[in-house]
Amino acid sequence: MVKSARGLCVLLLALCAALLPAARARADGEARILDVRPLGGREFEVVVHSAAMDKPITVWVSHPGGAAPALYLLNAVDGGEDGGPWMRRTDVAQFFADKPVNVIVPMGGRASYFTDWLRDDPVLGRNRWETFLTRELPPLLDAHFHMTGRNAVAGLSMSATSALNLAIAAPGLYQAVGAYSGCARTGDPVGMAYVFSQLALYGANAANMWGEPGNPAWAEHDPTLRADVLRGKALYISYGTGMPGPHENLNDPGIDGNPMRLADRIAVGGTMETVIGGCTRPLTDRLAALGIPATVNFRPASTHAWAYWQDDLHQSWPLFAGALGV
Repeated sequence: MVKSARGLCVLLLALCAALLPAARARADGEARILDVRPLGGREFEVVVHSAAMDKPITVWVSHPGGAAPALYLLNAVDGGEDGGPWMRRTDVAQFFADKPVNVIVPMGGRASYFTDWLRDDPVLGRNRWETFLTRELPPLLDAHFHMTGRNAVAGLSMSATSALNLAIAAPGLYQAVGAYSGCARTGDPVGMAYVFSQLALYGANAANMWGEPGNPAWAEHDPTLRADVLRGKALYISYGTGMPGPHENLNDPGIDGNPMRLADRIAVGGTMETVIGGCTRPLTDRLAALGIPATVNFRPASTHAWAYWQDDLHQSWPLFAGALGV
């Protein structure tokens, strides 16, 4: 009997030893928080391993200290790497310093449209941002920071389209969506050309994202065509004409007295916002035709610039706060 018991123990130990590497491999393949670094006050830098992309992603979090909902803010086409993220380009940290909401800014994702790509790109690598932002990241942050499970998402320029598409892909995740100066049309030739041109600036090929023109994935990621899925969410959509507005002056942040920067904002930013206006009006018209309420901030004079998106963040917050219950 003793020998039999010893034999059974040896067998169990051997079995555990055999299964341990497999269990560890499974754990390594799961999304998880790698590190939480306090930055002072309510600000934290959180490093999360994305299993979908098999790499660490850094996330800036402003945590109010108690249970609260979440507002996800997506960076521009550079992913916050070149010109800087929300925290550098706006007053987001100061504006939310006294508000009962977690503010979350994922870093990286340049030229990715924060979506799941059909194929890996030779320049950008593997992009599975939709999976990361809708499936991997929220439960980890919810558990660590004791969030309430109510969420809003907002983006600007490239990521304005992303915010709309994330809300369509995960309809139960977000209660509010903000799209600041984004081209919401991707399913028609003009929208496709715009997306291809934006990604080409970073050496990426949009065909690796949603396929060649004509692939159904383009229509599937066109918020104008899928606007009906946005019903029931608090929507804030902004766009301008491209004409110089109140922030086109030498004293404005980002221009800082530099005439060349002012000229660039008027010429380049003005042209981009003119294109954006043509992409956004079909979305707002479609929402109206479907009877879906939306707060539309049409600016008769404004360019494609961070100063206007800071204004958008301030102006959309009351709408978001109501949807989030704070």
